[in-house]
Amino acid sequence: MDAEATTYAAEARVPTELPRRYLSQLCKHFEHKLPVTLEEAHGHIAFPSGDCDVTAETATLVLRVAASEESALPGLQDVVARHLERFAFREKPEIRWQRIE
Repeated sequence: MDAEATTYAAEARVPTELPRRYLSQLCKHFEHKLPVTLEEAHGHIAFPSGDCDVTAETATLVLRVAASEESALPGLQDVVARHLERFAFREKPEIRWQRIE
């Protein structure tokens, strides 16, 4: 998605002891069906309705979703959160999305 066309975005900063593991799992899971880039501490997933950037920081996984249509944002948040919750079920991650203006 063209970054200039992106109007609606949200970010979640998820405390975790394994941010790089979850970054890798999210990207590798979605790369079977979607365009994905994965680097050591950053990944990008291109969904049909928007994009997700995933960054592994020290003890934090940063999720940022963006869409050109406001109605697509909740769906992006939901699909990313559900998958992270599945991968990190032992930690029961606390995922709180904050809208970015």
